[in-house]
Amino acid sequence: MKKTLSTVIAVTMFISCLAQQHKLPVVTAPEFKKDTLSITSFGAVEDGNTLNTKAINATIDALSKKGGGVVLVPNGLWLTGPIVLKNNINLHLATGATLLFTKDFDQYPLVKANWEGLPQMRNQSPISATDAINIGITGKGIIDGNGDAWRMVKKDKLSETQWKKLVASGGVLSDDKKIWHPSQQSLKGSKLSNPGAISPEKNDAFYASIKDFLRPNLLLLTSCKNILLEGVTFQNSAAWCLHPLMSENITVRNITVKNPWYAQNGDGIDVESCKNVLIENSIFDVGDDALCMKSGRDAEGRKRGMPTENVIIRGCTVYASHGGFVIGSEMSGGARNIHVSNCTFIGTDIGLRFKTTRGRGGVVEDIFIKDIYMKDIPGEAILFDMYYAAKDPIPL
Repeated sequence: MKKTLSTVIAVTMFISCLAQQHKLPVVTAPEFKKDTLSITSFGAVEDGNTLNTKAINATIDALSKKGGGVVLVPNGLWLTGPIVLKNNINLHLATGATLLFTKDFDQYPLVKANWEGLPQMRNQSPISATDAINIGITGKGIIDGNGDAWRMVKKDKLSETQWKKLVASGGVLSDDKKIWHPSQQSLKGSKLSNPGAISPEKNDAFYASIKDFLRPNLLLLTSCKNILLEGVTFQNSAAWCLHPLMSENITVRNITVKNPWYAQNGDGIDVESCKNVLIENSIFDVGDDALCMKSGRDAEGRKRGMPTENVIIRGCTVYASHGGFVIGSEMSGGARNIHVSNCTFIGTDIGLRFKTTRGRGGVVEDIFIKDIYMKDIPGEAILFDMYYAAKDPIPL
């Protein structure tokens, strides 16, 4: 049937009427005490060389024990290892402040975590929290995960000059010479099927032998409540950038998320099995899916049984990515009551991307999308992939 202007208007009105039948979720941002403690109070040094892990975590612990407040990262270049957020803490980065996470992999212990919806052993995330209430990361500073030290890189995604420079820097190549790995451990892990999965036959020595392959997400918030991410630039993640998992009441506004376009698994934000989420007025320019809704994978996701629900996404801009707004492919717990509006996608491989595979399970329902503006989309504006096989949507 030939589409006419009246048809488009009718469809838009129909979607709008449907949306009115579902109340938008109410998401309330957390509030924090104004008590402020600088990381310099515990000896942090902003020279870009001193490792400030102990000083930053000590500041967080001390203020949290007093009822919380603002942990201030002043302007400067602050080198650190993993940071753990605690109750009632707002980690505030001043203008000119950069938290740079170390390239020393030994600073990241292996911990039980999650990868693509399955329980996995992974290196501890640069920033994490578990079962925390009222936590925030705010300000005008930069959080840099030093992801180039961790990620494998496909030859076809670089120019000849870039590839030669990367190979000359060290690391090892895959057997077919088409993928660069930062270490032998990374290469070894790539040859195994789901090597990080937690199972009885694997011991500590096994996981240690592939440690470099088990890349961490930059920010992992597990089973947390009342979260605020505002104003900060998150960049250069080893794997996914922002990963709220089984958390609720999440406010994300006015942030920037950046990864190189070649970044392997360089997702922007993966909202997994969360509820009551607001993402607004933010910019994503990443190496994989940008605004991605997930809820667990296969049997593990069905066992968890926690959908991603009650989500508002509005006023966001996406540049390079595999998909602008995405549901799946790990969506076995379901996704429902998601409202996306007034977003702009420029140069994303796919605009609206829905993906799953046979046997995965999960119900996707009540997804309302309107006023999406797209430009320079090399693939499909809207794509439903029911046989997803983890391939790039657009051939290189």
